[in-house]
Amino acid sequence: METDSMANTGLRRYPSIRDVAKAAGVSYQTVSRVLNDLPDVAPATRTKVLAAVDELGYRRNLTARNLATNRSTTIGIVTDDSPRLGPVSTLMALEKAARQRGSNCSVVTVAEPYADTVPTALRGLEEVGVHGIVVIAPVVSAAAAVRATRVRTPLVLIAAGEDSAPGLLAFAENQELGARIATQHLLRLGHTDIVHVAGSQDWFDGRTRLRGWAAEMREAGLPADRWYESDWTPRFAYDVGKKLVVEGLPTAVFAASDHMALGLLRAFAESGVRVPEDVSVVGYDDAEGSDFYFPPLTTVRQDFMGLATRSLELLDKPTDDPFGDEPPTEPLLQIRQSTARPQR
Repeated sequence: METDSMANTGLRRYPSIRDVAKAAGVSYQTVSRVLNDLPDVAPATRTKVLAAVDELGYRRNLTARNLATNRSTTIGIVTDDSPRLGPVSTLMALEKAARQRGSNCSVVTVAEPYADTVPTALRGLEEVGVHGIVVIAPVVSAAAAVRATRVRTPLVLIAAGEDSAPGLLAFAENQELGARIATQHLLRLGHTDIVHVAGSQDWFDGRTRLRGWAAEMREAGLPADRWYESDWTPRFAYDVGKKLVVEGLPTAVFAASDHMALGLLRAFAESGVRVPEDVSVVGYDDAEGSDFYFPPLTTVRQDFMGLATRSLELLDKPTDDPFGDEPPTEPLLQIRQSTARPQR
């Protein structure tokens, strides 16, 4: 019931758990058991309580719940301000995975200088009492700032190829393996002249994908010296494609992202180079629409939801557990029409 002061000020009193109990004709303890999905509640009673929740528009007070249980349900996420597909897709997957486990998210975006913004973000989230923090750190300097900051809150660092340390679990998809899988596919088709258009070497993704391509080439007894460092843009890859046409077309190109593969496809098309008849092209990411490129792009798919779900699970590891490297999630090759056996 609203008080006179509430009515006079126009404030609305939101329904409480006791209001739900009264409407459903049960005790508030029973309502609590239903809301927390605990056993030993008759199906008919559970249905009656949930109907009262819907009718009253009851919403749980998470702040009060956290105080009562001494355990926050909020996950802190610190992310780089990059608009690139990897960080953005990881953030979206983390938010979705958090909702699925009944958690809220508090997201903080950081930018250069990371030595200033990262500690501020981590300590701010720690001060508000989040359950744990996941840091999306695609850039090497951002991860370095995370390692230099000490927090007591459970912390997971998403950074490809990074190692764990005391108080910090590093986790990522095995992008070096993804690059190896892409290169293996081209080698098995019979290609021996494979160029790599790499991502920025300031990024872990760029470094690990270059490392995977180079390792696979060397193991096949082939040189790994023909590669180009890019800024991840289709424009850069377009320029590389034009250069390859002039200086000597390889039989295959592995691009470190689908967006760069798109730039290559345009450059080749404008130059009269056929894909895959004259040159095969492989991308990375399986970005939305890559199956509608012309031709549909062979690419490496990242499991962003698997990465996000496991990252959140790692926050629940007991603090007295010895830290160790977690096995990374594995990517999957999507074979489409942009690759074929070499015809020259």
